[in-house]
Amino acid sequence: MNRELDDMFELIKKLCNSHGISGYEDEIRDVIKAEIEGFVDEIRVDKLGNLICIKNGNDFTQMLTAHMDEVGFLIKHIDDKGFLRITPIGGWFSQTVLNQRVVIHGNKGKVYGVIGSKPPHLMRDEERKKVIEIKDMFVDIGAENKDDVKKMGIEIGNAVTIDREVVKMGNRVTGKAFDDRIGVAVMIECLKKVETSSTVYAVATVQEEVGLKGARVSAFSLNPDVALAIDVAPATDFPGGETANVEVKLGKGPAITIADASGRGLIASKKILEWLKTAGEKAEVDFQLEVTEGGTTDATAIHLTKEGIPSGVVSVPARYVHTPVEVVDLRDVEATVKLVSKAVEIAEDIFKF
Repeated sequence: MNRELDDMFELIKKLCNSHGISGYEDEIRDVIKAEIEGFVDEIRVDKLGNLICIKNGNDFTQMLTAHMDEVGFLIKHIDDKGFLRITPIGGWFSQTVLNQRVVIHGNKGKVYGVIGSKPPHLMRDEERKKVIEIKDMFVDIGAENKDDVKKMGIEIGNAVTIDREVVKMGNRVTGKAFDDRIGVAVMIECLKKVETSSTVYAVATVQEEVGLKGARVSAFSLNPDVALAIDVAPATDFPGGETANVEVKLGKGPAITIADASGRGLIASKKILEWLKTAGEKAEVDFQLEVTEGGTTDATAIHLTKEGIPSGVVSVPARYVHTPVEVVDLRDVEATVKLVSKAVEIAEDIFKF
């Protein structure tokens, strides 16, 4: 593995091993801020918690976004025996949640626990055939009663995240929160490398997983001339993935979104697609084209802000999105940095009237 990929791995590990579900992004925001300081002219946090980083330039403004929140849970009930009940924050498939180790972000610091349910040994035959739903799971933190939980500094409303660390698998890596800390890593590297005379707003957005909220308010405030959301795209190159009829594969470069959510989200304009395709060609990287029936990104909220903001999406292909074992190819991440950097460099020539 070359030096650039090694450096990218270290950055991804730092970002993805950090924690921050929607609405509770404090820890990850501090990590991102520390990485970006020194490469921008101004950093501020808005009222909703978005981290807005600005590279000053001329009056042509462009906005990069990558959301820093991850899917997780909130504690909704503590029973007399000291077990915690949770509610999902963001989209989870129940089968990926059961038996995971988690971190409870309590008032006295982090507490570790495991997500459990009735074991198969104690289930009736009909119970074994059913998918166990999150509402029927619980978190075991080793407490013997509700008083123990209180002494640990845990209460209703505390955030819960998956306890999983990033590891290498050859040129690929696996871990939690790749959606969308991978996009954040791309944005950080782009800020370090890009050269442009225009003004660049790089926004690590909050609460994307629960309604694109951070993108909506930051785009309203900044009102850029053009915007680009950097995210991950569900890859389909795994056994059974071909049934989705979507051609997004690991190792084939970033995906440019033509339309998502069957057009209910973003339908990229011809000019946006020309911009991003040209950037890919000039950067000399392979890229893929994506049309999906489900899922949206920050661009959905941004492009409908004020009188409308031309917006696009570039994504890193990722397997097993919204699980603790997401997988990306580091070569795709590097290619995405090159494409996005080139897009920033040429944006003014394409969009300034």
